Amino acid sequence: MMDLEQRRAWNEKHKMLTEIISKPKEHVQAVELFLTNHALLYSSKMGYGVGPTFEDSVLENLDENSLRRYPVNAPDTKNSIAWHFWHIARIEDMTMNILVANSQQVLYSDSWLQKMNIRFSHSGNNMSDDDIAELSSRIDIGALLEYRIAVGKQTRRIISSLQPGEFKEKVQESRINRLFDENAILQEACGIAEYWSKKTVAGLVLMPATRHNFLHLNKCIRIKNKLQKEIKSPLRLALS
Repeated sequence: MMDLEQRRAWNEKHKMLTEIISKPKEHVQAVELFLTNHALLYSSKMGYGVGPTFEDSVLENLDENSLRRYPVNAPDTKNSIAWHFWHIARIEDMTMNILVANSQQVLYSDSWLQKMNIRFSHSGNNMSDDDIAELSSRIDIGALLEYRIAVGKQTRRIISSLQPGEFKEKVQESRINRLFDENAILQEACGIAEYWSKKTVAGLVLMPATRHNFLHLNKCIRIKNKLQKEIKSPLRLALS
């Protein structure tokens, strides 16, 4: 499991990345730093040799019922762990492939909607309770985890192909429009598109592709810990 010290180390590297990412002379170091921190947000099965990762910590000893549980009684979220994994994968997919690379989303590269057994192609922002419940109960967990890995690998290819100075480029309006054309963002969630429209490529790398994942994986760990405490508490009462 990733302990507090490892999370602090991740944050320190992210802070360092923030300081150098827009400096063309630091481009190579910035890409290397991104790749290191990004790998820690994904399963160690991706094969980048970083050891235990944040995703590993979430999934370790986690049963499927806990993964799907909705709503959950957590301080900062009621959404299921399954929803959080889907949400961060969708956000990274659309920001990196539409807004940065102007390419096809991973979602449509290999029939992922069908594989995941869901009908939702949007980001999950402003999603109704009924739809969250449907996604949490229906989504194919194995396919979800495979989709997220596919997104992560594509992101790494995109960032590795950027040239010095390109981190400073602004998001193009035509690409923002694609978010709505492809139903990646609900109209009710148009504020997030407006937020992204003011970002540079660096800004998208620093939030949707890294810190956004980090924040939601931490939420997942808190959900997991709370659910496991709830399971143990009745047992202690029964034994007392």
